[in-house]
This record gives sequence, C-alpha cells and structure tokens, in this order.
Amino acid sequence: MLHSPTKFSLRSLAAATGLAVLLSSSAMAQSMPGEGINVVPLKSSIAEETFQTLLVMKALEELGYEVEDIKELEYAAGHVAIGNGDGTFLATHWDPLHIDFYKEAGGDEKIYREGIYSPGALQGYLIDKKTAEEHDITNLGQFKDPEIAKLFDNNGDGKADLSGCTPGWGCEKVIEHQLDAFELRDTVTHNQGSYSAIMADTITRYEQGEPIFYYTWTPYWVSGVMVPGEDVVWLNVPFSSLPGERQDVDTALPDGSNYGFQANNQRIIANREFAEANPAAAKLFSIMKLSSNDISAQNLKMRDGEDSEADMERHADAWIAAHQEQWNAWLDEARAAAEDAS
Repeated sequence: MLHSPTKFSLRSLAAATGLAVLLSSSAMAQSMPGEGINVVPLKSSIAEETFQTLLVMKALEELGYEVEDIKELEYAAGHVAIGNGDGTFLATHWDPLHIDFYKEAGGDEKIYREGIYSPGALQGYLIDKKTAEEHDITNLGQFKDPEIAKLFDNNGDGKADLSGCTPGWGCEKVIEHQLDAFELRDTVTHNQGSYSAIMADTITRYEQGEPIFYYTWTPYWVSGVMVPGEDVVWLNVPFSSLPGERQDVDTALPDGSNYGFQANNQRIIANREFAEANPAAAKLFSIMKLSSNDISAQNLKMRDGEDSEADMERHADAWIAAHQEQWNAWLDEARAAAEDAS
C-alpha cells in the first residue's frame, strides 16, 4: 500500500513558506527601517535651501520613511516646531548663528543635533571693489564718516543704503546690534524685505557701475555673480560684537580677518523624540555631508532660471548619481544603526 505524501508535503510547504515570509519581512525591515513612519521636513522661505532639504528627504525615502512635502517656516518658528514635534527635521540650522533659536526651542533636551552637514559658511558686509580701491575702504567703521556713507546713498537722504537681511533669519539681529555697537545709526540705513528682490536691485546697480553695499553669506549664488576679491570685497568690522548669548565671542577668522560674524556650520536638526525612536534616521542626519561648493553651484543654476520644482528635483538626483557610492554607504550605515538597535 502506497503512503500518501500529501499531508507531510503540505506541512513542509507551509513551514517553508512561513520561514520565507519571516525572512522576507526581516530583510524588508532591515532595508526599509522607516516603513510606515511619517516625516515632516521644514525649511525657511529661502528657495535655495530646497536642494539641501531634498537630499535628506530622498535619503529618508530610500529608508522607507513616508516623507511629506516641505513646510515653510522661518527659523525661529521652525526651531520651535522641531522641538515640539510639529516638524521632523530642518536641514539648514546655522551653528552658531541660530543658537538663540535652538536654546529657546528647548535645546538638547528637545532637539537632536549631531554631525555637520555643510561646514565653513561665511557671512558679512561687502562693497564693490572699484569704490573700495578709489576711497581706500576696508572697514565697516569707516561708514561713520558721512562722506564715505554718502557714496552708497541710493535715495538722496545722505545715508548709506545697506542691502540687508530678511527679518526672521537671524542675521538681521546681528546687523541691528552692530549698527548700534559701531555707532552707524546716523549714517547707515538697513534696508530689509525680500532678500532676493533687494539683491536683484543691488546687482542691477552694480552692473550700471554704481557703488553697492550689501550683506550676504556663503554658500549662496550672490558670490558666484559678484565674486569676492574680483568684483567685490569683504569689509572688516572695528571689533567683535554679537547679540544675545554670543556677546563675548571673538568673530576673527584664522587668517586675522573679522567680518563681524562667526564662521558657521550648517547642521541637520531633528525632533529628539523622533530621533531616539528612529536610529536609522538619526544616524543619517549625523553623517550626511554636502560641500559649500556644491550648494553654491546648484544655487547659481537656480539664479540662472533653473528654479522650478522639477529643476530642483533633477539637481538633487544628479548630485546623488554623481556621489552614488557615498550615498549608498550612508544608507548602509543608517540601516546598520537600525539593526543594531533592534
């Protein structure tokens, strides 16, 4: 009499299938540790910060996270949202420029901040090289002289017009503080509003051969259009003077220059509770790196007209393709962090 193998085979098949499902689920969990977890990216109103933010978003998506569209909040509100958990991450926290925002939003207790995303950002005041050389202007303190200030008067009121910083960015606090500290209120007007519109006007005046006086930072496209050392020059400040918690900080750079602002690092900050619950994302935030030159190059493309959402997506995808080996290594390290924590 032949024994039917049916019951044994079905039992074996069920066991094998169950094992395969478990192995598949385990592999999926390892490769997609963020599956089913929602992420809310934040950024300021500066369109040129989209590139840095998109790269982080794309990396999180490859780890399985459900990433929402970017929500725009200026820095102070953005830091509070991160601390409260209303936002997941901000890719452009400037350290130390935003230190007051960071502490007021809860600091280390509520916000995760590890690693440096993009190092060596500079800020300060610049004027056109032609006027600088003609009148031997090297220092912001010289603007106390009404005759020097008058050279940069755009509206006939006798005061220098500074193309300044948008309210809410953090740089405006430094500028306003320094106008008092350097006794420039009587000779300098700090023009604020839409930075991109103000700088478009400034560049037009430069192209027409007029003197210009403006605030900017690097990495940013402005210094690709008006190149420091060639078209424009950085101004030193009379002495170091910063507001808030940084009032005793020396802003001199290693080469002895003092532009009035500390050199900054751009860092990714995240809600601490999210970071502690998501070791893959936390590891990613701490190890991603982006050079200032790459940011400036992308920003210049935007200035030259490649500024649609599709353009910025394409720029981010091109950067990833050009750095694929490093990109894959970041993802592998993030996955390993999730596996180690499980």
